[in-house]
Amino acid sequence: MRHGKPATISENPSLDEAEDILNKAFSERRTVLIVGNCWVEYQGRASSMLKPGERIAIVKEDGSVLIHRSRGYEPVNWQPPGCILQAQRGEGCLTIVSVRRSPRETVKIFFDKILFLSVLELKDEGEFSLYASEEDMRRAILMEPSIIEDGFKPVEYEKKIEPGFIDVYGVDREGRMVVVEIKRRTAGKEAVLQLAKYVEALRADLGQEVRGILAAPDISREAGKLLISLGLSFKRVDPRRCSQILSRIGGGAGEKKIMDFL
Repeated sequence: MRHGKPATISENPSLDEAEDILNKAFSERRTVLIVGNCWVEYQGRASSMLKPGERIAIVKEDGSVLIHRSRGYEPVNWQPPGCILQAQRGEGCLTIVSVRRSPRETVKIFFDKILFLSVLELKDEGEFSLYASEEDMRRAILMEPSIIEDGFKPVEYEKKIEPGFIDVYGVDREGRMVVVEIKRRTAGKEAVLQLAKYVEALRADLGQEVRGILAAPDISREAGKLLISLGLSFKRVDPRRCSQILSRIGGGAGEKKIMDFL
């Protein structure tokens, strides 16, 4: 559903028409979509030249600029938010100049033919929520073990034992071995029984006390009763919080952090 004003759409506009439309859109901070034959020059911390081809250029209301080829999801050239934009009609082409003030960088997009031009006033107030996978949750726990409990120290992850693979294996503050089973969604009875198998296998192998903790955003009522009857524990772990931890620390740093525990 579209909110706000209808889109301005021009098919095969002349370069003079496009210049007027673009400068008005830039001054009003509209979102612009351009499809046409273009080439791109970049000057800044380095320099580059993209030779002519039919491409998609997107200018967003915050001043960010992206030039996409017909394949792939990453832009071949781009500028971050806050750029100053202007369209300039030259001999045989229309130039869109995007200037970033600090550090000083300039991207020039030269169009000699525009196939499609659209100007949009978009309303986007929806909240974005990113939820982690079980692998992401495991990485977050390894980075910040206190998610499980204070004093928990991971020793190994994806530990192979006879019933399967333990998600996270470690010790608590009192030196007891701990098995952590991770579930991305509400944990059911199957998750509890799986954890119980891992705990029993390790107890038999090590000949000592082993705790079991089921880490999930929630647990069903029946699973909760079974968990208690088996002497196991539940820890509520929010996938959203795990995503925030990964975003804060960063993917590459996360892998290094994992290795610190081994």
